[in-house]
Amino acid sequence: MEILVTIISLTLFGGLLLSPILLLRFVNSTYTKYKFIAYLTIGVFLTAFIAFVFAWWGDASDDLLLKHYGYNFDGWSEEERCEKVAPENLEKVRSLVTSMMGIGWPLKAIMSYVFYSPYLLLVYVATYL
Repeated sequence: MEILVTIISLTLFGGLLLSPILLLRFVNSTYTKYKFIAYLTIGVFLTAFIAFVFAWWGDASDDLLLKHYGYNFDGWSEEERCEKVAPENLEKVRSLVTSMMGIGWPLKAIMSYVFYSPYLLLVYVATYL
C-alpha cells in the first residue's frame, strides 16, 4: 500500500515538474499570436489543478494508510483508536496522525503554489536564453 501511495505521489510531482515543459512545446507548435499569454494562462490553470490534486492526495493517502493499518477514527481514546494496529506499525500510525494535524490540504496547496508559480516563468525564460 505504501508503494502505491509513493508511486502516485511521485507521478503527481513529476507532473508538476514536466507539465510546464510539455506545455511550452505544445504552445510553440501551435500558431497562436500571443504565445506567452497562452502559455501562462494554460500553465496556471493546469499546474494549479495538479498542485491541488497533489495536496489533496497527500491528505487522502494519510487517511488511506491509517485505514490500512487498522486505525479507528471513531475511537474516544488513544488506546481505542490504536487497538487494531499491529505493534510494528504503531510508530508509523502515530507519525501519520501527527502529520495530519495542522493546516488543511487546501491551504497547503495554496501556499505551495505560491512558491511553485515562478517555475512557470523560469521554464519560459530558460527556453529562450
